Amino acid sequence: MGKLVVLKFGEGSFEQGFAVTLQIGEEHERATTEITGKLPSFPEMPLYYSHWQSSYRQIGNRYRLHADQMQVTNVSMIQDCENTSHILRARFNTWLRAEEFRPLREKWLERLSSTEEVRVILQTENSQLQLLPWHLWDLLERYPKAEIALSSPSYDRIHKPRTLNPLVNILAIVGNSHGIDTQADQALLQQCRNADVSFLVEPQRKELTDHLWGKNWDILFFAGHSSSHGNGESGRIYLNKTDSLSIGELKYALKKAIENGLQLAIFNSCDGLGLARELADLQIPQIIVMREPVPDLVAKEFLKYFLQGFAGGESLYQSVRQARERLQGLEDRFPCATWLPIICQNPAQIPPTWDELRSAKTEEPAPNLTLSTRRRFQRTLLSSLAITALVCGVRLLGFVETLEIQAFDLMMRSRPAEGLDPRLLVITIDDDDLAIQRQNNESLIGASISEKSLNKLLVKLNQYQPRAIGLDIYRDFKAKQPDLITRLQQTQNLVGICKGSDGTVNIKGIKPPPEIPTGNLGFSDFIHDRDGVIRRHLLFMNQEATSLCAAPFAFSLQLASLYLRPSGIQPKFTPEGNLQLGKTIFPNLKFRTGGYQNIDANGGQILLNYRSSKQIAEQVKLTQFLSSSAVNPNAIKDKIVLIGVVAKGDSPDTWPTPYGAPLDEQMPGVLVQAHMISQILAAVQDGRPLLRVWSLWIEVVWIWGWSLVGGVLAWRKLSLPWLVLAVSITSGVLYIVCFGLLIWGAWVPFVPSALSLVVTVGLMSIYNNSKTKVRVASGE
Repeated sequence: MGKLVVLKFGEGSFEQGFAVTLQIGEEHERATTEITGKLPSFPEMPLYYSHWQSSYRQIGNRYRLHADQMQVTNVSMIQDCENTSHILRARFNTWLRAEEFRPLREKWLERLSSTEEVRVILQTENSQLQLLPWHLWDLLERYPKAEIALSSPSYDRIHKPRTLNPLVNILAIVGNSHGIDTQADQALLQQCRNADVSFLVEPQRKELTDHLWGKNWDILFFAGHSSSHGNGESGRIYLNKTDSLSIGELKYALKKAIENGLQLAIFNSCDGLGLARELADLQIPQIIVMREPVPDLVAKEFLKYFLQGFAGGESLYQSVRQARERLQGLEDRFPCATWLPIICQNPAQIPPTWDELRSAKTEEPAPNLTLSTRRRFQRTLLSSLAITALVCGVRLLGFVETLEIQAFDLMMRSRPAEGLDPRLLVITIDDDDLAIQRQNNESLIGASISEKSLNKLLVKLNQYQPRAIGLDIYRDFKAKQPDLITRLQQTQNLVGICKGSDGTVNIKGIKPPPEIPTGNLGFSDFIHDRDGVIRRHLLFMNQEATSLCAAPFAFSLQLASLYLRPSGIQPKFTPEGNLQLGKTIFPNLKFRTGGYQNIDANGGQILLNYRSSKQIAEQVKLTQFLSSSAVNPNAIKDKIVLIGVVAKGDSPDTWPTPYGAPLDEQMPGVLVQAHMISQILAAVQDGRPLLRVWSLWIEVVWIWGWSLVGGVLAWRKLSLPWLVLAVSITSGVLYIVCFGLLIWGAWVPFVPSALSLVVTVGLMSIYNNSKTKVRVASGE
């Protein structure tokens, strides 16, 4: 059994000194030792505290003060705060070692053992005495199991017997959180064992009072902004963006909550001594507040450590001391963090433990409630069917499409590298190339490559006999140089681009280069999803009658066809309208395909199976290629040479892909074209799988199978930790299976399957638990 120590301060002041009475006794019993003494006058003590308080508040570490408080960060003030804290501590302990106070100190040392758990209650009406850092008293620090609390000399016991709840009932008020993070507070409370937590997020005043009246609460918790006024005589909490309340304005609701058994109030917010003083007048048993403005991180860490101890079986006082002292690890950034938490105690009440807050009755062993295997199987089967139907219905409505596509992107990024495609060479035009052309007085009007450089490039390329040349640059104007005009007209393996029109979004399109023959043109249009990311590959389409671009085939398909022509492979179409190259069929996407639930599937679209490489093909800069006197013929002969822009300065041609959607991570259009060409060639020549999806009914069966797995896990009636572990491992196995299938070319439902698994486990576990309770209650 622990000891209870009470330090009673009588009338006095720092100018006159204080009369002090020390009482020591066993916990739950009357004091057996009492001695009186005096603390001498020390008028400078409030000034030392004021100096420290001023330096502490000037640091401004994202305090949980009222929401309109200016937040500043001034690291240079930290050292000043530490200096004033050391001075305050030294002067404070010098005062407590005064000769007039020595008898009380010696009696303390005589009656108390350093191994005992000691509750110390400081009773005083003097607000300046309450502010002092009593936890730094050198005598108190000799007792590792001692913690001090503040109290008013006037108190009373609530005589109404408490009604114990099956669980610890916690009313958690999340007030105005502007500029701070209260999500962590909520998450920590939800993790408490044997607790029922009700959250009120930025409530209205009536909503709060209704909750205080409506239930037998054990703990009242507040996180958000608060402040004290009138030299710590009163305080305010900020409920929402417009409303704040004093304790007096909640007086009747709080009195009712205390009469109904409220044991502990925790204000994980700033400057709470004013709140504690008003709550003490209502005779609340225990309060935990922060004596000064509290940094956001300090508040969250204190709550975490306190709940770990208190809910883990430690006493209230020990939990506060351990949590407070663990804050020392933050004092390099938040000086004096260990000074902030303080208990305010009604001496007539004995602090309960976590388990004493609830009716922890030992349940009688439940009888054998196992159902027959047949009945269990039927219940699991029917439940999994119903949940599968629900999940598939939600999926068909498009509610999980975003999650499915995000999971698809993650798997695409995680695939093993495939290396460069040796059939391609990309000649890039970057910002340096543009600058060099301008320095050479080469005109770039309407294009990213001058006529002089383009003509020189085509001449040099044709010397090394590439199988196809793709000019991924718009040229909707006539060339001026006669040599270039002839070159564009007579280069049989040169493919140019144009852009189709789209009347639905008022896109007129872009005309092709007038010199390139019609049969050597391809459209450059990309199909992107709602989030702007390119995951589909448009192979062919019927152009609008008024389109400036009449090319029916994609730029990528035209180049791939030129490459495959020497092998006797020509594009043709199956009776179903799918493109076929050799023995490879490219099946068109439907408006419901895999995770897609309502896409525009016009034209010949397939899923774009990006080549999993940091670099799709060998690349060389335009200027470097033109200026090089020695070129490796094997780098060009019988290859597809793509010419395109990767510059980021002048009208960048970049696109979001599964490998990066932010602007600085987007992929240049010429490299997207390279991926598309590589996909076609690798599928035809290497047997690299195209991305395909299962039929709707196979996907439904697949989702149902994982729902059945969830039913089996729930059937086992595992404890919650083991059940969570089992579900986590099973979900991991599901992800690995889906990832492996994607590598082999099958995009199968991961998110709907995981959802059906988790929902089945959750609902069936809840059902099994409720049935068990009903049977136990009925005595079956």
